[in-house]
Amino acid sequence: MKRKGMEELDDQNRPIDRLPFDLLAHIFAMLTCFKDLAQTSAVCRKWRQGVKESLARREKMSFSGWKVDDDSTTRLVLHAYSLKELDISRSRWGCQITDRGLYQLSTAKCVSNLSSLSLWGTTGITDTGVVQLISRANSLQHLNIGGTFITDTSLFAIAGSCPHLKSIVLWGCRHVTENGLLALVNKCRKLESINAWGMRVTVDCFVGLLTISPALQIEPKGMLPNIAVF
Repeated sequence: MKRKGMEELDDQNRPIDRLPFDLLAHIFAMLTCFKDLAQTSAVCRKWRQGVKESLARREKMSFSGWKVDDDSTTRLVLHAYSLKELDISRSRWGCQITDRGLYQLSTAKCVSNLSSLSLWGTTGITDTGVVQLISRANSLQHLNIGGTFITDTSLFAIAGSCPHLKSIVLWGCRHVTENGLLALVNKCRKLESINAWGMRVTVDCFVGLLTISPALQIEPKGMLPNIAVF
């Protein structure tokens, strides 16, 4: 018991442990590796609280390239109260998010304040999970949902829940039809650009979208012939 007490006293005398709590949290906020954050959190109670505080201050978080799943992603996002930009796109060895994960993320306090969200290439999600998450993401301005298997159902939800949307990436979303795009452009009046590469939609559909919103940018540029909209 005496040795344990001496060890605790030594820990308290370490220079880093004499730092103010706010400064400690600021230092931890600079860590970008989630493995490092987990190891830091396991050092002691003060450091664990410091990690939680650092997560609460973050405005950006990206899981792209990290091997994480539904539960590990949710644990971090639930503490990120100030989050504005969230990237859970999938890379070769990266994020493995499913509808269950999107449902869990939808309960996070930060979701209603997100301005940017990327679900790029997360093939494990469907309309069910997307609708659940998007229904609470009312502040979204930028959404990347390319490379997924969503349908018009997701676009109807986006159209009804994201009035501030400015850009959306639908790269390779081959199950989306003209009906979903029309609903999106009709309701999201601030929409400035759509990335529609690889979609199975006719040129006439895009002409219709430009008739509704002449300033809309259909990307990638050069995909459509020169069209005059009157």
